Amino acid sequence: MIEQYLGIETDYIVIGIAGFAILLLILLIVQGVRISKLKKRYEEFMQGKNGASLEDTLIKKLNKVEELDQKNELNEAKIDKLDRDIKPCFQKIGLLKYDALDEMGGKLSFALALLNAKNNGFIINNVHSREGSYSYIKEIIDGNSIIGLSPEEEKALSMAIDGTDE
Repeated sequence: MIEQYLGIETDYIVIGIAGFAILLLILLIVQGVRISKLKKRYEEFMQGKNGASLEDTLIKKLNKVEELDQKNELNEAKIDKLDRDIKPCFQKIGLLKYDALDEMGGKLSFALALLNAKNNGFIINNVHSREGSYSYIKEIIDGNSIIGLSPEEEKALSMAIDGTDE
């Protein structure tokens, strides 16, 4: 009777429906395997834990993250304060020991340059001789002195600015 209306034999319809049923069966098997793998992964994830203990673990971890964020903010504030506090401090040092007089030995004289981050500071020059020890100080602004520098003072200043040891 269907053959009269559609002009197709019922055998082809049955074969088509059977092929579609086989395709659906294959898709069902594939989905079953996928669900099985997912269930196995879920069981491994939840192994030894129930839903409540997993929730407690997540809450503890989130609290720890918040605590670490607070500590990080505190540390950043401390670092900023240290950065502000250290800028005026002497950060660059140049020390040159030398013999001021040819007859004296032991390099008892020295030139000491102390500079901050902006190369501002001073140079202390201590000249040791048989008669005594004499100290001189010269102000350094932006890495330069208004007063002329001795070669030893120049070297100490250069060592401080460049961060070298002679």
